[in-house]
Amino acid sequence: MKLLIAVFAIGLTGCGYHVAGKTNLLPAEIHTIAVIPWNNISMQYKLSDYLAQAVSRELITRTRYKIVADPSKADATLSGSVVNLISGAAVADQATGRTTGAQLLVQVQVRLIDKSGKVLFERPNVEFRERYELSVDPRQYFDETGPALNRLSRDVARTIVSAVLENF
Repeated sequence: MKLLIAVFAIGLTGCGYHVAGKTNLLPAEIHTIAVIPWNNISMQYKLSDYLAQAVSRELITRTRYKIVADPSKADATLSGSVVNLISGAAVADQATGRTTGAQLLVQVQVRLIDKSGKVLFERPNVEFRERYELSVDPRQYFDETGPALNRLSRDVARTIVSAVLENF
């Protein structure tokens, strides 16, 4: 049994296995990252602000990098764009025909460049989805769009930071 465990452990070290979220493939000379305001062509004007804030927060909590506002004072600059946002009904109450669930779909572009202009990371089209519930009773209606956009922004930030660090 001990031999089997030892063989398994050796096999894991030899195949490139690592714990997700612990790798950092960015160049060692990167110490500061500027997260600039995101572009946004969608009708949801707050989404770009939410995304930039969420990415900054995720970098601060998960990495050793100092986040700065001024790209001229940074070793690398992370920029992003919201290229599309679609919101639509996802679930309907069969008895009333009213929508009870909605879904947001957002497409973003992300790029991290170093101060010489070299692209360190780029994703030209990444899609994210967030579903949320709607009240069937109009008297109990609460617009869930804002909280859904916040959840979506956090998901986008987690995914982007992981992808940047692991170059995945």
